[in-house]
Parts: sequence; structure tokens; C-alpha cells
Amino acid sequence: MLLKSINHSLDELTNLLDQLSNQSYSKSCQALSDSTIGEHTRHILEMFQCLENSYDSGILNYDNRERNKRIQTETEFAKQCILQVKTGLKRENKTIYLEQIIDGLTFRIQSNYYRELLYNLEHCIHHQALIKVAVLQCENVLLNENFGVARSTIAYRNQCVQ
Repeated sequence: MLLKSINHSLDELTNLLDQLSNQSYSKSCQALSDSTIGEHTRHILEMFQCLENSYDSGILNYDNRERNKRIQTETEFAKQCILQVKTGLKRENKTIYLEQIIDGLTFRIQSNYYRELLYNLEHCIHHQALIKVAVLQCENVLLNENFGVARSTIAYRNQCVQ
């Protein structure tokens, strides 16, 4: 179910990218402190990539992302990256150590692959909500009403309707 939800969110992102020119994708949005849809997309994808690249070593540090500008400026390249992320998501669960340096001190805490996938899903949805704000400045872009909405919120809304 987790992988299905991740794939759904990434498919929604692909659907958005299919509707945007590189110019719209890279246009800054004042309501988002001048960030772009592309920058938020890059951030989403590089968090997933970081997790996948750290799987074998078992040491995960999200600060060690590549920050590839092509992902944030070229929709076709971003869509290729989405496909690569989706392909890599079929791994077994295992212990992973989450590492972060705070004020010069290295912290390492135990996590696991599935827990980090769940974190990345929630992180993706959060950034999709921000992307939705930037999409308001684009013409002729259609998004699913639940784009950027947490699965629990969708379930709650559906429960309230009944």
C-alpha cells in the first residue's frame, strides 16, 4: 500500500509536468518566497534519490543530496528522474541509520527503509501542496483536487461526506 501511494503521488507530479513548459516550471512564485515548481520538484526527487543511493551503505544523510539543477529546469529530465525513483522503490525493508550534522555534531539514529519511504511520501505531499500554490499562476493547468493533500485528510473528508 505504501508503494502504491508513493507511485500515485509521483504519477500526479508527472501529470503536472506534462502540462508545463520549461519556462512555467522554472518561473519564480512570489507567494513561495520566489521559489519555483521546479525547485520543489527537485527537492522531492532528490530526497527519494538520497534514500535509494544510501540503501546499500545503510547510512542516510538527506543533506548530502546532489542538487541537480537540470531537475528543476527541464520537465523531461525531471520526468525521467521520477521514473528512475519509481523503479528503485521495490527493495526489502532493512535497518538504516539516519545521520545529520547539527551545529558541528554528528547525530545518527536508527530508522528503517520503510519508515524513510513513509517520510518521503509525506514530504512529497507537503511539497506538492506548495507546488499547488505556484500552479495558480499558470494558465490551463489541471490538477486533481487531492494534489498535495495528505491521505489521512482525504480519508477524513470522505468520511465526513457520508
